[in-house]
Amino acid sequence: MIVNCVHIKVKKGLVDRFIEATIVNHKQSLKEPGNLRFDVIQMADDPCQFMLYEAYESEQSAAEHKLTSHYAAWKDIVADYMEEPRKGVRYKILEPDDPSLW
Repeated sequence: MIVNCVHIKVKKGLVDRFIEATIVNHKQSLKEPGNLRFDVIQMADDPCQFMLYEAYESEQSAAEHKLTSHYAAWKDIVADYMEEPRKGVRYKILEPDDPSLW
C-alpha cells in the first residue's frame, strides 16, 4: 500500500475555483477500485496551500488513478490555478497494514 502527498500552492484569487474542481476529483477518486483514501487538506494559516493525501492499495491502483477521465479533467482545469508546479511525495503505508481497516 502506498500514499501520495501532493503539495499544491494556488494563486490568490483562484482558491475557490481550485477547491471546487478538486472536490469533484476527490468524489470520483473515492469510487476508484484500489483507492483507500483521498483527502483534500488546506493549510490553516495559508489558504493558498493545499495537500492531497491519496492512499492506494498498490502502485497499480495509484497509476490507474492518473488514467481516469476525472483526473485528466482536474489536471487541465487547475493547471493555470497553481502558483508553482505541484509536488508529489510518495510514502509506503506501514500501518494500518490491513486495507479493511481504512
